[in-house]
Amino acid sequence: QFIFSGSQNFHLMQNITQSLAGRVAIFRLFPFDFQELTNAELLQPEYAEYLKKGFYPAIYDRNIKPSDFYPNYIETYIQRDVSELIAIKDMSLFQKFLTLCATRAGQMLNMSNLAKECGISSPTVKAWLSALENSYIIFLLRPFYNNFSKRIVKSPKLYFYDTGLLSNLLKINDVSKIENQSIKGTLFENMIISQYVKRLHHKNEKQIEPWFWRDSEGNEVDMVLEKSQQTEIVEIKATQTIMPDLFKGLNYYAALAKETKLIKTLIYGGNERQNRTVAQIVPWNETDV
Repeated sequence: QFIFSGSQNFHLMQNITQSLAGRVAIFRLFPFDFQELTNAELLQPEYAEYLKKGFYPAIYDRNIKPSDFYPNYIETYIQRDVSELIAIKDMSLFQKFLTLCATRAGQMLNMSNLAKECGISSPTVKAWLSALENSYIIFLLRPFYNNFSKRIVKSPKLYFYDTGLLSNLLKINDVSKIENQSIKGTLFENMIISQYVKRLHHKNEKQIEPWFWRDSEGNEVDMVLEKSQQTEIVEIKATQTIMPDLFKGLNYYAALAKETKLIKTLIYGGNERQNRTVAQIVPWNETDV
């Protein structure tokens, strides 16, 4: 028996899946999730630092500053692996594209708009997005197609697997910049949704897929999880103060769905778990699938 461990190599992966069909198991090991950091006694009660620091093991194992790690990571791993998938003639243009993706984190993806702003064609946008997905840099959260006779959006949302990389691309190098910007909510939402995605892979829960739901009138639920016996809808807020209007999206969806086994969850930036009639309230650092 052999265990091959290391950063992604696309040619190697292609040969393994072709030559060892039925005899190989592939595990995708993403940057640390909250539970892994908790087990290593590395998870602190305040989340702001993790929005900037991110979750790549080298930062924790070798005590590398995020400001040193991420520029090198972008220059080596991303550009190297992406160039294995697609031929990029202008790497500076691809760097611009990557930064533009960062400015759209947590937003619905408009490929035409992205192509126009970057100065590339729509087919190139699709190819470059696919390369970033296959490099495990970004992922797309698909819309949940239960429309309840309402018109719903069909575009996916774009997220980064790691908030440290996202913050670096947004040139956020100090926690105070997060506190003073509206970007805080976007980074927090990205961190929580990527936490769910990582946990699903780390726990090998392949039957559960996260979605988001939004109708044409702007009513939205940040995440929908269809489980075997029940559906969980999740609202994500960076605030540490629980206010009634935080449950608006959850209540709206629940009224439309009329499901008896619907679980409503609010994940927030505080540290106290609460069970209320309207929803269960989960601290950011206790989120799990």
